[in-house]
Amino acid sequence: MPGSETAATGQRFDVNLSILFTELPLLERPAAAAAAGFTAVELWWPWIDAPAPEQSRLDALQRAIEDAGVQLVGLNFYAGQLPGPDRGALSIPGEESERFRANIDVAAGFAESLGCKALNALYGNRVEGVDPAVQDDLALANLALAARAADRIGATLLIETLNRPESPLYPLVSAPAAIEVVEGVNKATGLGNARFLMDLYHLSRNGEDLPSVIEQYAARTGHVQIADNPGRGAPGTGSLPLEELLGLLRKAGYDGWVGLEYKPGDRPSAEAFDWLPLEARAAR
Repeated sequence: MPGSETAATGQRFDVNLSILFTELPLLERPAAAAAAGFTAVELWWPWIDAPAPEQSRLDALQRAIEDAGVQLVGLNFYAGQLPGPDRGALSIPGEESERFRANIDVAAGFAESLGCKALNALYGNRVEGVDPAVQDDLALANLALAARAADRIGATLLIETLNRPESPLYPLVSAPAAIEVVEGVNKATGLGNARFLMDLYHLSRNGEDLPSVIEQYAARTGHVQIADNPGRGAPGTGSLPLEELLGLLRKAGYDGWVGLEYKPGDRPSAEAFDWLPLEARAAR
């Protein structure tokens, strides 16, 4: 992914602080992203043990983001043990679903406090012994609640495809599967604020035709994430033609954020952005 070409794209990049800069404490990561030249960040739900943490923890993270001078542009709802074995909570009957519901207004309130306009809701794994239809009905009910909460703060609800090799129990492992859920939520609420989170790494791991996915679904995409494949490393460490794919997204009309959701490898995160010139890191 040649740096000179990337600099000319005008793409808006943000750094995912739940996979990059994790060698630092959470509250130091926004400033580290800013020091690397970025002006926007995104996060998985930071407190895997607490869907509704003490206000002091929320306030401290808000201050860290504001003091760093970066914009929070994406936030996950509570998703269970992530990183870890879980892939979301909203379709898991019982305690996990209740924890997701307890998180909805907390996450939306935190997003609103920072002007964040995109909330990602990971669907959750299939549970042995539970009818998938029961999980899907529960998911639709919870996603409708999340969509309404997002709408109250003027935000988009994102639905993400993951990849089958790494998430074999996750049911949304194709772009059409996620789009079907997006359409179901929009039909249920009438709000139209559910959108597709297009993660090019996950889609490539599933063997999907990425140019075709972009052509078909760019108009229904609310956020994009990238990592190279294989390896989930920085652009240029694998074989995905990310520059070409981002160009196709732009031609298809996508002008939203591109989240850098990749692993830095065996080096400090600050050294994992050499593919992207400094002048291209700040959102314009």
